[in-house]
Amino acid sequence: MIENATANYVQVNDQPWMPFPATLSTGGIRWKLLHVSPEMGAWTAIFDCPKGSSFNRHIHVGPGEYLLTRGRMEVRGGTDDGGSTATSMGYGYEACNARHDKTYFPVASEFYMNFLGPLQFIEDDGQPIAVVGWAQAQALWSAQMSEQAKTAKKSARLAKVAKVTSPPKVAGKKARA
Repeated sequence: MIENATANYVQVNDQPWMPFPATLSTGGIRWKLLHVSPEMGAWTAIFDCPKGSSFNRHIHVGPGEYLLTRGRMEVRGGTDDGGSTATSMGYGYEACNARHDKTYFPVASEFYMNFLGPLQFIEDDGQPIAVVGWAQAQALWSAQMSEQAKTAKKSARLAKVAKVTSPPKVAGKKARA
């Protein structure tokens, strides 16, 4: 686990998409953790949000900034319900204690977000479900990457075994005309 921030560079397209927890979202949202900054309590990620997906009810304990790079995002119900509707390329700022009963993606979307503090996911009545700060984001990402590496290693082993144990190919007879 990173305890002190260091300079780093991430080639975003080289990082795999990982599923964002279904307890915190619906519709198959995926994410890539780009950076954590323990001394600031910050974390940065990019999210891939399929059409019809949404983040569950949450509160921004610290502020956050986002850049919607593709699609449309209805924040706090969208403009029809007193919130905002972001369209790409769009920038948004979320203040401390901003409550989102639903963040919805009516079309396939992607956004980059810098969280300057944790998100608190809550029940309808405001009771906490989970708090996701830099440490929790980093722990989840590390676990997902570790699991992916194990799966890749196992697949490579199985492919090697299959190749070794495959019967030799026999030349077939030519088909008659």
